[in-house]
Amino acid sequence: MILVDTALEKREAEGNPIRVGMIGAGFMGKPIALQIIKYTKGMRLVAIANRHIEKAKQAYLDAGASQVETVTSQLELDSAIEKNTYVVTEDPMLLARSSHIDIILEVTGTIDYALEVILEAFKHRKHVALMNAELDGTLGPILKVYADRAGVIYTNTDGDQPGVTMNLFRFVRGIGLTPVFCGNIKGLQDPYRTPETQKAFAEKWGQKPHMVTSFADGTKISFEQAVVANATGFRVAKRGMWAPTVPAGTALEEAIKQYPTEEILKNPGFVDYIIGTVPKSGVFVLGTTDDPIQKKYLALHKIGEGPLYLFYTPYHTCNFEVPTTLARVVIFGDGAVVPKNKPYVEVVTIAKKDLKSGETIDGMGGFTVYGECENAETARKENLLPIAFAEDLMLKRDIAKDQAVTLEDIVSLPTSSSWKLWEEQQRLFKNL
Repeated sequence: MILVDTALEKREAEGNPIRVGMIGAGFMGKPIALQIIKYTKGMRLVAIANRHIEKAKQAYLDAGASQVETVTSQLELDSAIEKNTYVVTEDPMLLARSSHIDIILEVTGTIDYALEVILEAFKHRKHVALMNAELDGTLGPILKVYADRAGVIYTNTDGDQPGVTMNLFRFVRGIGLTPVFCGNIKGLQDPYRTPETQKAFAEKWGQKPHMVTSFADGTKISFEQAVVANATGFRVAKRGMWAPTVPAGTALEEAIKQYPTEEILKNPGFVDYIIGTVPKSGVFVLGTTDDPIQKKYLALHKIGEGPLYLFYTPYHTCNFEVPTTLARVVIFGDGAVVPKNKPYVEVVTIAKKDLKSGETIDGMGGFTVYGECENAETARKENLLPIAFAEDLMLKRDIAKDQAVTLEDIVSLPTSSSWKLWEEQQRLFKNL
């Protein structure tokens, strides 16, 4: 949205910057702090909450901030913001409750911790943007309901694949084509990767091995595509998606021929991904049209001959684009990636190896399970376990490698706040 820059410049000139409170100061939080503080006019990162306070301070210092105040109470936080002093705290609820913050940005990648902050923000009628596909892909539809009740916006962000996909989806729809397929581009897929195999890569980039493992084993891209499905009303063709692998370096224009054109046109509305193409990163959307004049000019502009027309963005720049989301929400009331009206796709739990009765599964990015997309209707009919809840659960029977884990396979189901909200989500959307 190119108009965001001039709108932010106007806020800057008026001395009325968007006031952002960020939850999390880890691998992605630090560069977002830099992007807002040094490179985004008309926006101020007024406060950061993080469980390790020194990381929050360091995020500010690395971005060039000189005065940073540590606070423990609501009065201290609000007073510091009024004085234009940057604030850090271990208590994220102070940010969620503050009348001096316009929008909460959640970047922790957690489930229950993030959920509590988001719900508190809604209670105080505060917009929420999150870089947390795991939470959004699991509870996004009901969080949208809670946001609507509070009269605020709940959205995922620009820059990460779901946001880039939705921008492209809206562009294709906006020029008069019908989007029928949303794709993601991936360089590696191995569902059997573990924190041990990914340890060296994680250390190189300063990331956590479990997070890197969730990228490599397909869990992360499954969540990203679930988020897109829930925002578009699309679905997956089968559990795990088609996910074709092409020879390294294959042009995307050639690679998409691996998908069944007739099936896509006959029953449109799929999310999927592809491995090995050039570009090596980014997203794509396939659109179609029956208009002969549109077809003529699409051919003229080198988009192709149809019936599927390829539009793609060859990169995603994550932290660089997050401020755009915040401005879209606060200034224009426009969410980048907002759940549609019910769950369409879930990310379910699949055994990474042969699992034994009495064994405890260790969740996302671990040694025992990985996540795959499944249509929500099928997932509920088969009573499959969402992988967001698959940590520290004991099995009551053997599960073969690559088989799905069901709720009946678990000795004792979770009791967390996120699990209870997920159960509420199932009840709310049961007949839709």
